[in-house]
Amino acid sequence: MKVLRKGAFAAIAVVAALTLSACGSDSEETMDMATEETTAGTIVDVASGAGNFSTLVAAVTAADLVETLSGEGPFTVFAPTDEAFAALPAGVLDGLLLPENKDLLIQILTYHVVSGMVMAADVTDGDVATVEGSTIMLGTMGGVTVNGANVISADVMASNGVIHAIDAVILPPGVDVAPLVKK
Repeated sequence: MKVLRKGAFAAIAVVAALTLSACGSDSEETMDMATEETTAGTIVDVASGAGNFSTLVAAVTAADLVETLSGEGPFTVFAPTDEAFAALPAGVLDGLLLPENKDLLIQILTYHVVSGMVMAADVTDGDVATVEGSTIMLGTMGGVTVNGANVISADVMASNGVIHAIDAVILPPGVDVAPLVKK
């Protein structure tokens, strides 16, 4: 009988807690929504759910970088959109996704990643080191740019960093994808 009472008491406590939490004010709801955005998942989770980074997610998967970009971070990812990948010369993307080009793909993808969390409002003109090891040139004239690529959607929050969507795939110095172009 005591076990039944404890179970009933616990059920009533849960219902009461849910009822009281549902009666919160609009400002509490807004705060909860903001918290959900920042804890929406890792960079890979957010990119997967965004709808305009499916090519990037496929490339990250082919390069075995999912675990890395799902790690603690924080990371800032200048993420080429599907349209940016589609603008590459014919054959380049298909060639990069081949197992024999995995090292090149890793080099290109990590060139789009900066350690730490850099919000668009904090960007200043100048060179910034990438995870790949080279630097990218950030600019702020007329909006944020990365090696000339435009940030078209900034400050997409993830639990382990931030994503800035860009309109082009940028290449590290010395990387030549011309051999991958279909003739």
